[in-house]
Amino acid sequence: MSQERRNQGAYLLGIARPTVRSGMLAGALRERRVVNASTERGSSRAEDPIVNASSSLEEELLRMLARQARRIPVPVFLAALMIAALASDYLPVWILGAWLSLVVAMLAIRWHVLGRLPARTELSAARRLQLAIALSAINGVIHGLSIGFFPFLPEFERALQSMVMIGLCAGAVGTTVGYMPALLTYLLPTLGPLSVLWAVSPGIAKVGWIENSTAALIALLIVLLVALGRDAYRLFRESFEIRLQQAELNRQLAAALEQAEAANRAKTRFLASASHDLRQPIHTLSLFGAALSMRPLEESSREIVQQMNTALQILASQLDALLDVSKLDAGVVRVNPAQVELRPFLERIRKEFEPAARSKGLALSLACDAEGVAQTDPMLLERIVRNLVDNAIKYTDAGRVELALARAPGGFVVRVEDSGRGIDAAEQARVFEEFYQTANPERDRTKGLGLGLAIVKRLADLLQLRLEMDSLPGEGTRFRLFLAAAADAAQVGAHAAAPEPASIAAHVLVVDDEEAIRVATKTLLESLGCRATLADGTERAVAAARSARPDVVLADFRLRGEDNGIAAVHAVRALYPDLPAILLSGDIAPDRLREAEAAGIAMLHKPVPADMLKRAIAEAVGA
Repeated sequence: MSQERRNQGAYLLGIARPTVRSGMLAGALRERRVVNASTERGSSRAEDPIVNASSSLEEELLRMLARQARRIPVPVFLAALMIAALASDYLPVWILGAWLSLVVAMLAIRWHVLGRLPARTELSAARRLQLAIALSAINGVIHGLSIGFFPFLPEFERALQSMVMIGLCAGAVGTTVGYMPALLTYLLPTLGPLSVLWAVSPGIAKVGWIENSTAALIALLIVLLVALGRDAYRLFRESFEIRLQQAELNRQLAAALEQAEAANRAKTRFLASASHDLRQPIHTLSLFGAALSMRPLEESSREIVQQMNTALQILASQLDALLDVSKLDAGVVRVNPAQVELRPFLERIRKEFEPAARSKGLALSLACDAEGVAQTDPMLLERIVRNLVDNAIKYTDAGRVELALARAPGGFVVRVEDSGRGIDAAEQARVFEEFYQTANPERDRTKGLGLGLAIVKRLADLLQLRLEMDSLPGEGTRFRLFLAAAADAAQVGAHAAAPEPASIAAHVLVVDDEEAIRVATKTLLESLGCRATLADGTERAVAAARSARPDVVLADFRLRGEDNGIAAVHAVRALYPDLPAILLSGDIAPDRLREAEAAGIAMLHKPVPADMLKRAIAEAVGA
């Protein structure tokens, strides 16, 4: 057994036991974290965003300073222009013009230099931050030069100037993100001298409590702005660290999701391979068994053949359940709405399951409180109701199983109720999971694989039908399926089994790469009255078709190498256009099912019962 097959088998075990599957996912998460941790410890510190949080924080700080430098030029220039206007009546114009020129020049330099600092990766982050701090200090000194206007201004203009300066400094808390070196180098050259000048109040004969209080308030404001800046920087740092943690969690989640998806893909590959490998010999046995049952046998031998065919049918039904799930996954199940007369429909299902119920001593009844026609897909609806009835019989040891039909708002409700074991409340949501069974610890094969209700749920969703379940341990389970009434019940689509065809005499070209299946198929076809020509691939199939025109091609879907049944059918049809063809497949991989669906060739899934194969050939050749 290859390592890949062993790995796929491990994934299948995780699917078969949901608790193990959950543990696998948790283990995968833990394993992923351990691998990540060991990888990160072995890598350079520059590659680890968590270890180098300070360095990354510096980069983020540089980006923030660059963004702020691009936003503030206009409001800062307007504030400087207002200060110059306040002093225009008391100072020479050239002094004010020179100061405004310095302000504008500094704004341009900061806009250009700070805006480009994040991209200057040839410089270290620490070096770039030093440049930002230096620009903040120069900017603070230039703005602080306007304090030189203070002694020449009257008290009202001094107050207005102070308000403008305080506003610029308050804004600096935001533009520097509270980064203390940049904030202090701006605050101290501006508000520091302003506080001193208010205390001294040059040009005022008598300094009173107003001037002193203003000086004290400005000094207190410096302390307050420093505290606010410290809080702003702390929030900035914490926000950055939270984003880092979120990014790391997202990475871990993505890795875990990828691993879960890889596990699911491996499970699908394993099920496809296992199903194909199992179906091939089962198909061979079923063909030989069907051919043997058509021969004259003594009673004891015939009983052995019947028991063998029964065992093969049980195994085939379990493989068909896997096929149903794969078809739903592949999206190749098509909904064909039609009108279904519900009472005859349910009566036929009751009669079909009556022998199985009787063999367990159960009473299987049908109660119809209404007559009506529903609008839905009859084939898929039958599969849902059959699975529900089959499930009820399997898990009811004594008592009854009841099918019922009643009216509901806008349509009808089909009810399947049993007096069986019931389901615990904690398990009721899980019974719709694949491979989950509540009362089969011994894995009794007669109870299936635990796919019946999973298929019911998927088909109900596909048909957009409401499905409800009520269950009490020891009292039984009740399923209710709500159907929409047909708008016009004038024409009811009858859904009955196709009649058994008469004996057919057709020339069948059998294409299969396994000799045992070719021989078994030929044996069965000859028992059915057909003539069989055998080929193991496309090349020999074309050669055989040239020698004698077949009536129908019966080709295995998967052949040797890149060859397949679709290619074989197309090659033979190149000789005989519109030649009927049937594909046989033991493959349940969703991509293979989609490929076969796209080819538009009728397909039967191995193992194929003899009567189904006979009917398919008869329909293909028009017998």
